[in-house]
Amino acid sequence: MERYFGESTPKLGFGMMRLPRKRLGYDIEQTARMADLFLDAGMTYFDTAFVYLGSEEATRKALVERHPRDSFTLASKLNAWLGKLSVNEAKKELHTSLKRLGTDYLDYYLLHAIQNNNYELYDDYGLWDYVREQKKAGLLRHWGFSFHGTPELLDELLTKNPDAEFVQLQLNYADWDDPKVASRRCHAVARRHGKSVVVMEPVKGGALADPPREVREILKAANPEASLASWAVRFAASLDGIITVLSGMSNLAQMEDNLSYMRDFRPLDESEQATIRLAQEALGKVEHIPCTGCGYCAEGCPQGIPIPKIFAARNRQLIWGQLARGAKDYAELAEQGSVADACVACGQCESACPQGINIIERLAECRENFK
Repeated sequence: MERYFGESTPKLGFGMMRLPRKRLGYDIEQTARMADLFLDAGMTYFDTAFVYLGSEEATRKALVERHPRDSFTLASKLNAWLGKLSVNEAKKELHTSLKRLGTDYLDYYLLHAIQNNNYELYDDYGLWDYVREQKKAGLLRHWGFSFHGTPELLDELLTKNPDAEFVQLQLNYADWDDPKVASRRCHAVARRHGKSVVVMEPVKGGALADPPREVREILKAANPEASLASWAVRFAASLDGIITVLSGMSNLAQMEDNLSYMRDFRPLDESEQATIRLAQEALGKVEHIPCTGCGYCAEGCPQGIPIPKIFAARNRQLIWGQLARGAKDYAELAEQGSVADACVACGQCESACPQGINIIERLAECRENFK
């Protein structure tokens, strides 16, 4: 298939959403060392967003203030729906992001986390035209959108906005044929419209770096030396039309591991593709809550329930059979504040969840399980 802009970009992108932390905030020193390693390896793409609290400022300190602006590319995002913003508040996000990042332009700018229950807001606020205008003004080099909806909606949006230059999709081997995420079908729609793709959640919020025992055994049997995360990242990077694959790295060890196999990227061969298919079959048989830990559900929860942490505790039991450890994690959350029994079923969380999880139902399950 014909190549489109950005597809020659190094295939690993640094997602600045899960940066290393210190007690009072981000660990800027470690983040700076990670950025240095990333650039030294020939990688260039750094991804952040207005709603990733503290991420843009950390990116400025660890990267922008320390390296020439033309040695890297920056991506950030405009989120119109998280927090019920007015149209003016939404449009101010770009200028706030530029100030936080300490730059006068962005290489990539995205309308953020568009899905079936919020896409009309981006139309109502005129944000498609807004990003077009900001590109003409020189504040943006390229613009696109990140997407968590159905393939049918993606087709509609790309038909209505044919000048969108790229789309960011959740692509990983766990979600490839998942009926809700529909990674395979969304990727096919984007390519049919001639759009290059930035990959998000290639490791599914870290879940594929620590998969269930059945999956781990398949991957390790095929290549004992390869990290489990490497299978997921290389799967996504091997797809057609990929600009880059974002990895939300949280420490130097993760950066070093990713660079070890992405510095000189090699697509999966036929044997490795067959191994992935076996892993997909095994994963499909494991009951779990498909939470990636993005936190959008918790940010607007009126009860302050730490939903992703509760689901992580339950997944310890479902995926790994760690009944006592899961119960202990949940008990610690209960000591810190609101947990599953505080849910008032308002539905805010479900409207914000990119994974389409029935959160109210799953919280009730957790409540009963952790009694």
